Amino acid sequence: MFLPKYPDNPTPQPTHAPTDPAPVRRPALPSVSIDQKTVAAVLVGGAVLTALLAAVAVTAISVAAAAVVLRSMLREHHRR
Repeated sequence: MFLPKYPDNPTPQPTHAPTDPAPVRRPALPSVSIDQKTVAAVLVGGAVLTALLAAVAVTAISVAAAAVVLRSMLREHHRR
């Protein structure tokens, strides 16, 4: 009842192979000149982003430590 019905003689799908394949041509990329100002800008930007990430990490750690201290202080206050 729930068994699939397969055709008796399945016909294979035809393969479409191009007779004359066109050569692959890649567009020429524009030349990029990297000078000292570009390198300096990238290095300064990386340093600024790294400093911001470190500041966020230190802030998160300090907030977590403050939360733990406040929680322990309030727990001791409620026990008395």
